[in-house]
Amino acid sequence: MAQATRDVVGDVLDQLHTLTPGQFRRLMRDMSARHRRELIERWQGWAQEGQCEPPGDWRIWMIRAGRGFGKTRAGAEWISEWARMVPEARIALVAANDADGRRVMIEGPSGLLAVARSDEHPRWREGLRELHFCSGAVATLYSAAAAENLRGPEHHVAWCDELAKWPGGDAVWDNLVMGLRLGSAPRALITTTPKPTMLMRRIMALPGFEETRGGTNNNAYLPSNFVEAMMASYGGTRLGRQELDGEMLEDVECALWTRALIERCRIPADAIGKPVRVVIGVDPPATSHGDACGIVVAAQLRDGRLAVLEDASVERPQPGDWAQAVAAAAARWGADRVVAESNMGGEMVAGTLIQADVTLPVVPVHASVGKARRAEPVAIAYERGDVVHAGVFAELEDQLCGFQTGGGYAGPGRSPDRADACVWALAALLEGRRRAREPGVRRV
Repeated sequence: MAQATRDVVGDVLDQLHTLTPGQFRRLMRDMSARHRRELIERWQGWAQEGQCEPPGDWRIWMIRAGRGFGKTRAGAEWISEWARMVPEARIALVAANDADGRRVMIEGPSGLLAVARSDEHPRWREGLRELHFCSGAVATLYSAAAAENLRGPEHHVAWCDELAKWPGGDAVWDNLVMGLRLGSAPRALITTTPKPTMLMRRIMALPGFEETRGGTNNNAYLPSNFVEAMMASYGGTRLGRQELDGEMLEDVECALWTRALIERCRIPADAIGKPVRVVIGVDPPATSHGDACGIVVAAQLRDGRLAVLEDASVERPQPGDWAQAVAAAAARWGADRVVAESNMGGEMVAGTLIQADVTLPVVPVHASVGKARRAEPVAIAYERGDVVHAGVFAELEDQLCGFQTGGGYAGPGRSPDRADACVWALAALLEGRRRAREPGVRRV
Protein backbone atom coordinates (compact mmCIF):
# COMPACT_ATOMS: atom_id res chain seq x y z
CA MET A 1 0.00 0.00 0.00
CA ALA A 2 2.80 2.43 0.94
CA GLN A 3 4.58 1.77 -2.39
CA ALA A 4 1.33 2.33 -4.30
CA THR A 5 0.83 5.65 -2.51
CA ARG A 6 4.38 6.74 -3.37
CA ASP A 7 3.81 5.82 -7.02
CA VAL A 8 0.62 7.90 -7.16
CA VAL A 9 2.35 10.87 -5.52
CA GLY A 10 5.20 10.55 -7.99
CA ASP A 11 2.79 10.55 -10.92
CA VAL A 12 1.06 13.67 -9.60
CA LEU A 13 4.36 15.50 -9.14
CA ASP A 14 5.42 14.55 -12.67
CA GLN A 15 2.20 16.03 -14.01
CA LEU A 16 2.67 19.21 -11.97
CA HIS A 17 6.09 19.74 -13.56
CA THR A 18 4.41 19.97 -16.98
CA LEU A 19 2.38 23.03 -15.95
CA THR A 20 3.46 26.57 -16.76
CA PRO A 21 4.00 28.95 -13.81
CA GLY A 22 0.67 30.63 -14.58
CA GLN A 23 -1.21 27.32 -14.66
CA PHE A 24 0.44 26.23 -11.41
CA ARG A 25 -0.49 29.51 -9.72
CA ARG A 26 -4.15 28.98 -10.65
CA LEU A 27 -4.04 25.39 -9.37
CA MET A 28 -2.57 26.45 -6.01
CA ARG A 29 -5.18 29.20 -5.68
CA ASP A 30 -8.03 26.70 -6.07
CA MET A 31 -6.57 24.08 -3.68
CA SER A 32 -7.76 23.65 -0.12
CA ALA A 33 -5.38 24.78 2.61
CA ARG A 34 -4.76 21.17 3.69
CA HIS A 35 -3.82 19.98 0.20
CA ARG A 36 -1.70 23.07 -0.41
CA ARG A 37 0.24 22.41 2.82
CA GLU A 38 0.77 18.76 1.93
CA LEU A 39 2.11 19.65 -1.50
CA ILE A 40 4.41 22.34 -0.12
CA GLU A 41 5.89 19.86 2.38
CA ARG A 42 6.97 17.60 -0.51
CA TRP A 43 9.79 20.01 -1.36
CA GLN A 44 12.10 17.60 -3.15
CA GLY A 45 9.37 16.66 -5.59
CA TRP A 46 8.37 20.09 -6.85
CA ALA A 47 11.41 22.36 -6.26
CA GLN A 48 12.45 24.35 -9.30
CA GLU A 49 15.73 23.59 -11.01
CA GLY A 50 17.45 26.70 -9.68
CA GLN A 51 16.51 25.75 -6.11
CA CYS A 52 18.10 22.28 -6.26
CA GLU A 53 21.60 21.56 -5.01
CA PRO A 54 24.03 21.17 -7.93
CA PRO A 55 25.88 17.86 -8.32
CA GLY A 56 29.61 17.50 -7.81
CA ASP A 57 32.22 18.29 -5.20
CA TRP A 58 31.51 22.01 -4.90
CA ARG A 59 32.33 24.11 -1.82
CA ILE A 60 30.27 27.27 -2.48
CA TRP A 61 26.80 27.26 -4.05
CA MET A 62 25.15 30.56 -4.95
CA ILE A 63 21.48 30.88 -5.82
CA ARG A 64 21.58 34.17 -7.74
CA ALA A 65 17.97 35.01 -8.45
CA GLY A 66 15.30 37.68 -8.54
CA ARG A 67 12.98 38.66 -5.75
CA GLY A 68 10.28 36.14 -5.01
CA PHE A 69 12.02 33.30 -6.84
CA GLY A 70 12.18 31.12 -3.73
CA LYS A 71 15.75 31.67 -2.55
CA THR A 72 14.78 31.70 1.12
CA ARG A 73 12.74 28.52 0.79
CA ALA A 74 15.64 26.78 -0.94
CA GLY A 75 18.06 27.88 1.79
CA ALA A 76 15.76 26.80 4.61
CA GLU A 77 15.10 23.41 3.01
CA TRP A 78 18.82 22.82 2.40
CA ILE A 79 19.71 23.62 6.01
CA SER A 80 16.82 21.52 7.33
CA GLU A 81 18.02 18.52 5.32
CA TRP A 82 21.53 18.93 6.69
CA ALA A 83 20.11 18.98 10.22
CA ARG A 84 18.28 15.70 9.53
CA MET A 85 21.28 13.96 7.96
CA VAL A 86 23.99 15.20 10.36
CA PRO A 87 22.62 15.26 13.94
CA GLU A 88 25.84 16.77 15.28
CA ALA A 89 25.86 19.54 12.64
CA ARG A 90 26.92 23.02 13.65
CA ILE A 91 25.42 25.49 11.21
CA ALA A 92 26.08 29.18 10.58
CA LEU A 93 23.23 31.43 9.45
CA VAL A 94 24.60 34.77 8.26
CA ALA A 95 22.23 37.64 7.46
CA ALA A 96 22.84 41.29 6.64
CA ASN A 97 21.66 42.21 10.14
CA ASP A 98 19.98 40.68 13.20
CA ALA A 99 16.47 41.74 12.24
CA ASP A 100 16.69 40.31 8.71
CA GLY A 101 18.06 37.02 10.00
CA ARG A 102 15.29 36.53 12.51
CA ARG A 103 12.50 37.89 10.31
CA VAL A 104 13.50 36.06 7.10
CA MET A 105 15.74 33.07 7.83
CA ILE A 106 14.21 31.92 11.12
CA GLU A 107 10.62 33.14 11.50
CA GLY A 108 9.71 34.13 7.94
CA PRO A 109 6.97 32.44 5.88
CA SER A 110 9.68 30.45 4.06
CA GLY A 111 12.13 30.33 6.96
CA LEU A 112 13.41 27.41 8.99
CA LEU A 113 10.49 27.25 11.42
CA ALA A 114 7.94 27.37 8.61
CA VAL A 115 9.49 24.59 6.49
CA ALA A 116 9.83 22.12 9.38
CA ARG A 117 7.83 18.94 8.82
CA SER A 118 4.74 18.27 10.89
CA ASP A 119 6.65 15.83 13.12
CA GLU A 120 9.57 18.24 13.65
CA HIS A 121 9.59 20.97 16.28
CA PRO A 122 12.76 23.09 16.08
CA ARG A 123 13.14 25.58 18.95
CA TRP A 124 14.40 29.12 18.52
CA ARG A 125 16.33 30.26 21.60
CA GLU A 126 16.40 34.04 21.29
CA GLY A 127 18.94 34.69 24.03
CA LEU A 128 21.52 32.32 22.54
CA ARG A 129 20.61 33.22 18.93
CA GLU A 130 20.39 29.49 18.26
CA LEU A 131 17.89 27.25 16.50
CA HIS A 132 17.86 23.75 17.98
CA PHE A 133 16.64 20.97 15.70
CA CYS A 134 15.05 17.81 17.08
CA SER A 135 17.95 15.79 15.59
CA GLY A 136 20.44 17.60 17.84
CA ALA A 137 21.84 19.91 15.14
CA VAL A 138 22.23 23.57 16.11
CA ALA A 139 22.14 26.63 13.82
CA THR A 140 23.56 29.91 15.12
CA LEU A 141 22.46 33.26 13.69
CA TYR A 142 25.16 35.84 12.91
CA SER A 143 24.92 39.41 11.68
CA ALA A 144 27.13 40.59 8.81
CA ALA A 145 27.39 43.87 10.71
CA ALA A 146 29.45 42.12 13.42
CA ALA A 147 32.29 40.33 11.64
CA GLU A 148 34.18 39.57 14.87
CA ASN A 149 31.42 37.27 16.09
CA LEU A 150 32.44 34.80 13.38
CA ARG A 151 36.03 34.75 14.51
CA GLY A 152 36.49 31.44 16.33
CA PRO A 153 33.30 29.37 15.86
CA GLU A 154 33.54 26.28 13.64
CA HIS A 155 30.79 25.00 11.37
CA HIS A 156 29.90 22.15 9.03
CA VAL A 157 27.81 24.29 6.70
CA ALA A 158 26.69 27.89 6.33
CA TRP A 159 23.72 29.66 4.80
CA CYS A 160 24.50 33.25 3.78
CA ASP A 161 21.48 35.37 2.86
CA GLU A 162 21.50 38.53 0.71
CA LEU A 163 25.26 38.73 0.33
CA ALA A 164 24.88 41.85 -1.82
CA LYS A 165 23.77 43.94 1.19
CA TRP A 166 26.30 42.70 3.78
CA PRO A 167 27.78 45.77 5.52
CA GLY A 168 30.82 43.86 6.79
CA GLY A 169 31.80 42.57 3.36
CA ASP A 170 35.12 40.79 3.10
CA ALA A 171 35.80 40.60 6.85
CA VAL A 172 32.57 38.68 7.47
CA TRP A 173 33.21 36.27 4.61
CA ASP A 174 36.85 35.68 5.61
CA ASN A 175 35.98 34.91 9.22
CA LEU A 176 33.16 32.61 8.13
CA VAL A 177 35.14 30.49 5.67
CA MET A 178 38.11 30.18 8.02
CA GLY A 179 35.77 28.49 10.51
CA LEU A 180 34.00 26.38 7.89
CA ARG A 181 36.11 23.30 8.61
CA LEU A 182 34.02 20.68 10.41
CA GLY A 183 33.22 17.36 8.78
CA SER A 184 34.56 15.89 5.57
CA ALA A 185 32.89 18.32 3.12
CA PRO A 186 32.08 21.73 4.63
CA ARG A 187 29.95 23.85 2.32
CA ALA A 188 28.30 27.26 2.08
CA LEU A 189 25.07 28.26 0.35
CA ILE A 190 24.58 31.89 -0.67
CA THR A 191 21.09 33.12 -1.52
CA THR A 192 21.09 36.61 -2.96
CA THR A 193 19.72 39.11 -5.40
CA PRO A 194 22.80 40.19 -7.35
CA LYS A 195 24.65 43.46 -7.17
CA PRO A 196 28.12 43.92 -8.66
CA THR A 197 29.94 44.26 -5.34
CA MET A 198 33.63 43.46 -4.96
CA LEU A 199 32.84 40.62 -2.55
CA MET A 200 30.34 39.00 -4.91
CA ARG A 201 32.79 39.16 -7.82
CA ARG A 202 35.51 37.73 -5.60
CA ILE A 203 33.39 34.78 -4.47
CA MET A 204 32.21 33.99 -7.98
CA ALA A 205 35.85 33.63 -9.06
CA LEU A 206 36.77 31.15 -6.30
CA PRO A 207 37.55 27.47 -7.04
CA GLY A 208 34.74 25.11 -6.09
CA PHE A 209 32.07 27.71 -6.89
CA GLU A 210 28.74 26.63 -8.42
CA GLU A 211 25.75 28.76 -9.29
CA THR A 212 22.07 28.30 -10.07
CA ARG A 213 19.77 31.02 -11.37
CA GLY A 214 16.12 31.99 -11.39
CA GLY A 215 13.72 34.88 -11.79
CA THR A 216 10.55 36.19 -10.21
CA ASN A 217 8.46 34.88 -13.09
CA ASN A 218 9.69 31.32 -12.44
CA ASN A 219 7.93 31.04 -9.08
CA ALA A 220 4.53 29.51 -9.71
CA TYR A 221 3.43 30.21 -6.13
CA LEU A 222 3.41 34.00 -6.49
CA PRO A 223 0.08 35.73 -7.24
CA SER A 224 -0.37 36.18 -10.98
CA ASN A 225 -1.38 39.83 -10.63
CA PHE A 226 1.83 40.57 -8.68
CA VAL A 227 4.05 38.96 -11.33
CA GLU A 228 2.20 40.70 -14.16
CA ALA A 229 2.43 44.07 -12.40
CA MET A 230 6.16 43.69 -11.75
CA MET A 231 6.89 42.70 -15.35
CA ALA A 232 4.75 45.53 -16.71
CA SER A 233 6.48 48.11 -14.51
CA TYR A 234 10.09 46.89 -14.50
CA GLY A 235 10.53 44.23 -17.19
CA GLY A 236 13.68 44.85 -19.20
CA THR A 237 14.84 47.86 -17.16
CA ARG A 238 18.07 47.75 -15.21
CA LEU A 239 16.17 47.49 -11.94
CA GLY A 240 13.96 44.72 -13.30
CA ARG A 241 16.78 42.72 -14.80
CA GLN A 242 18.66 42.86 -11.50
CA GLU A 243 15.84 42.54 -8.97
CA LEU A 244 13.40 40.34 -10.94
CA ASP A 245 15.57 38.36 -13.37
CA GLY A 246 18.60 37.99 -11.11
CA GLU A 247 21.08 39.37 -13.65
CA MET A 248 24.26 40.99 -12.39
CA LEU A 249 24.65 44.14 -14.45
CA GLU A 250 27.98 45.92 -14.25
CA ASP A 251 29.13 49.14 -15.83
CA VAL A 252 32.20 48.76 -18.02
CA GLU A 253 35.25 50.77 -16.96
CA CYS A 254 35.44 54.10 -18.86
CA ALA A 255 32.09 53.38 -20.55
CA LEU A 256 30.55 56.04 -22.77
CA TRP A 257 27.10 54.97 -21.60
CA THR A 258 26.24 53.83 -18.10
CA ARG A 259 23.08 51.99 -17.16
CA ALA A 260 22.12 54.82 -14.83
CA LEU A 261 22.39 57.26 -17.75
CA ILE A 262 20.11 55.15 -19.93
CA GLU A 263 17.56 54.75 -17.14
CA ARG A 264 17.57 58.52 -16.72
CA CYS A 265 16.77 58.92 -20.41
CA ARG A 266 13.89 56.42 -20.48
CA ILE A 267 10.30 57.50 -21.19
CA PRO A 268 7.10 55.49 -21.80
CA ALA A 269 6.67 54.26 -25.37
CA ASP A 270 3.32 56.02 -25.67
CA ALA A 271 4.71 59.43 -24.63
CA ILE A 272 6.46 60.37 -27.89
CA GLY A 273 3.52 61.77 -29.86
CA LYS A 274 3.85 62.06 -33.64
CA PRO A 275 7.52 62.27 -34.67
CA VAL A 276 8.77 65.06 -36.91
CA ARG A 277 11.23 62.82 -38.72
CA VAL A 278 12.11 59.11 -38.59
CA VAL A 279 15.42 57.53 -39.61
CA ILE A 280 16.45 53.88 -39.61
CA GLY A 281 20.06 53.00 -38.86
CA VAL A 282 21.37 49.74 -40.33
CA ASP A 283 24.59 47.87 -39.60
CA PRO A 284 24.53 45.02 -42.15
CA PRO A 285 26.31 41.71 -41.48
CA ALA A 286 29.39 40.98 -43.55
CA THR A 287 28.23 37.42 -44.29
CA SER A 288 24.96 35.49 -44.12
CA HIS A 289 26.32 33.32 -41.29
CA GLY A 290 28.05 36.06 -39.32
CA ASP A 291 26.81 38.58 -36.81
CA ALA A 292 23.39 40.12 -36.38
CA CYS A 293 22.08 42.87 -38.61
CA GLY A 294 21.60 45.92 -36.45
CA ILE A 295 18.36 47.74 -37.30
CA VAL A 296 17.34 50.63 -35.04
CA VAL A 297 14.56 53.15 -35.56
CA ALA A 298 15.12 56.68 -34.21
CA ALA A 299 13.14 59.89 -34.55
CA GLN A 300 13.17 63.60 -33.90
CA LEU A 301 10.27 64.56 -31.65
CA ARG A 302 8.25 67.76 -31.71
CA ASP A 303 9.99 69.07 -28.60
CA GLY A 304 13.37 68.79 -30.37
CA ARG A 305 14.61 65.71 -28.54
CA LEU A 306 15.69 62.56 -30.34
CA ALA A 307 14.17 59.20 -29.44
CA VAL A 308 15.07 55.56 -29.98
CA LEU A 309 11.76 53.98 -30.99
CA GLU A 310 12.53 50.34 -31.83
CA ASP A 311 15.29 47.78 -32.01
CA ALA A 312 14.28 45.67 -35.02
CA SER A 313 17.63 43.87 -35.33
CA VAL A 314 17.76 40.37 -36.80
CA GLU A 315 20.15 37.62 -35.66
CA ARG A 316 22.26 35.92 -38.40
CA PRO A 317 19.91 36.77 -41.26
CA GLN A 318 20.13 36.03 -44.95
CA PRO A 319 20.50 39.24 -47.06
CA GLY A 320 16.86 39.17 -48.08
CA ASP A 321 15.71 38.68 -44.49
CA TRP A 322 17.42 41.72 -43.02
CA ALA A 323 16.34 43.88 -45.95
CA GLN A 324 12.73 42.80 -45.42
CA ALA A 325 13.07 43.65 -41.73
CA VAL A 326 14.26 47.15 -42.68
CA ALA A 327 11.33 47.54 -45.08
CA ALA A 328 8.84 46.43 -42.42
CA ALA A 329 10.28 48.86 -39.85
CA ALA A 330 10.16 51.71 -42.38
CA ALA A 331 6.49 50.98 -43.06
CA ARG A 332 5.62 50.76 -39.36
CA TRP A 333 7.13 54.09 -38.48
CA GLY A 334 6.84 56.08 -41.71
CA ALA A 335 10.60 56.50 -42.01
CA ASP A 336 11.96 59.02 -44.49
CA ARG A 337 15.41 57.54 -44.96
CA VAL A 338 17.77 54.67 -44.18
CA VAL A 339 21.33 55.25 -43.00
CA ALA A 340 23.45 52.16 -43.58
CA GLU A 341 27.09 51.39 -42.87
CA SER A 342 28.74 50.68 -46.21
CA ASN A 343 32.20 49.35 -45.32
CA MET A 344 31.20 45.99 -46.77
CA GLY A 345 30.16 47.63 -50.05
CA GLY A 346 27.82 50.56 -50.42
CA GLU A 347 26.30 49.48 -53.74
CA MET A 348 25.57 46.01 -52.43
CA VAL A 349 23.78 47.38 -49.35
CA ALA A 350 21.68 49.77 -51.43
CA GLY A 351 20.93 47.05 -54.00
CA THR A 352 19.80 44.60 -51.32
CA LEU A 353 17.43 47.17 -49.84
CA ILE A 354 16.02 48.09 -53.27
CA GLN A 355 15.28 44.40 -53.95
CA ALA A 356 13.24 44.37 -50.75
CA ASP A 357 11.15 47.30 -52.07
CA VAL A 358 12.76 49.83 -49.78
CA THR A 359 12.09 52.91 -51.87
CA LEU A 360 13.36 55.39 -49.28
CA PRO A 361 16.62 57.23 -49.82
CA VAL A 362 19.49 55.04 -48.66
CA VAL A 363 22.41 57.07 -47.29
CA PRO A 364 25.60 55.02 -47.14
CA VAL A 365 28.03 55.99 -44.36
CA HIS A 366 31.61 54.82 -44.16
CA ALA A 367 33.18 53.96 -40.81
CA SER A 368 36.39 55.91 -41.18
CA VAL A 369 37.07 56.09 -37.43
CA GLY A 370 36.74 53.63 -34.58
CA LYS A 371 33.33 52.60 -33.30
CA ALA A 372 33.70 54.34 -29.96
CA ARG A 373 34.88 57.61 -31.54
CA ARG A 374 31.81 57.60 -33.78
CA ALA A 375 29.70 57.05 -30.71
CA GLU A 376 31.16 59.81 -28.52
CA PRO A 377 29.07 62.74 -29.88
CA VAL A 378 25.94 60.65 -29.56
CA ALA A 379 26.80 59.72 -25.96
CA ILE A 380 27.27 63.43 -25.18
CA ALA A 381 23.76 64.06 -26.52
CA TYR A 382 22.45 61.49 -24.02
CA GLU A 383 24.31 63.27 -21.20
CA ARG A 384 22.68 66.56 -22.20
CA GLY A 385 19.23 64.98 -22.12
CA ASP A 386 18.80 65.36 -25.88
CA VAL A 387 18.11 61.65 -26.44
CA VAL A 388 15.46 59.41 -24.88
CA HIS A 389 14.59 55.72 -25.12
CA ALA A 390 10.87 55.28 -25.75
CA GLY A 391 10.62 51.90 -24.03
CA VAL A 392 13.09 49.17 -23.07
CA PHE A 393 15.71 47.74 -25.45
CA ALA A 394 17.79 45.41 -23.29
CA GLU A 395 20.15 43.94 -25.91
CA LEU A 396 20.78 47.29 -27.55
CA GLU A 397 21.41 48.94 -24.17
CA ASP A 398 23.85 46.20 -23.16
CA GLN A 399 25.88 46.95 -26.29
CA LEU A 400 25.78 50.72 -25.78
CA CYS A 401 27.14 50.21 -22.26
CA GLY A 402 30.05 48.26 -23.77
CA PHE A 403 31.50 51.23 -25.67
CA GLN A 404 34.59 52.63 -23.92
CA THR A 405 36.27 56.00 -24.14
CA GLY A 406 39.30 55.75 -26.39
CA GLY A 407 37.93 53.17 -28.82
CA GLY A 408 37.42 49.94 -26.91
CA TYR A 409 34.38 47.69 -26.80
CA ALA A 410 33.75 45.43 -23.79
CA GLY A 411 30.10 44.57 -24.29
CA PRO A 412 28.38 41.31 -25.24
CA GLY A 413 29.05 39.61 -28.56
CA ARG A 414 31.83 40.04 -31.06
CA SER A 415 30.43 43.22 -32.53
CA PRO A 416 28.04 45.95 -31.30
CA ASP A 417 25.72 45.60 -34.30
CA ARG A 418 22.65 47.06 -32.60
CA ALA A 419 24.61 49.88 -30.98
CA ASP A 420 26.28 50.78 -34.28
CA ALA A 421 22.91 50.99 -36.01
CA CYS A 422 21.63 53.18 -33.17
CA VAL A 423 24.65 55.48 -33.44
CA TRP A 424 24.20 55.83 -37.23
CA ALA A 425 20.53 56.77 -36.89
CA LEU A 426 21.01 59.24 -34.04
CA ALA A 427 24.11 60.78 -35.65
CA ALA A 428 22.12 61.44 -38.82
CA LEU A 429 19.34 63.10 -36.82
CA LEU A 430 21.82 65.18 -34.82
CA GLU A 431 23.46 66.34 -38.04
CA GLY A 432 20.10 67.21 -39.57
CA ARG A 433 19.10 69.17 -36.49
CA ARG A 434 22.43 71.04 -36.50
CA ARG A 435 22.05 72.06 -40.16
CA ALA A 436 18.49 73.23 -39.57
CA ARG A 437 19.75 75.60 -36.87
CA GLU A 438 22.55 77.10 -38.97
CA PRO A 439 21.84 80.56 -40.41
CA GLY A 440 21.47 80.65 -44.16
CA VAL A 441 19.60 82.18 -47.05
CA ARG A 442 15.84 81.85 -46.71
CA ARG A 443 13.64 81.73 -49.78
CA VAL A 444 10.69 84.10 -49.50
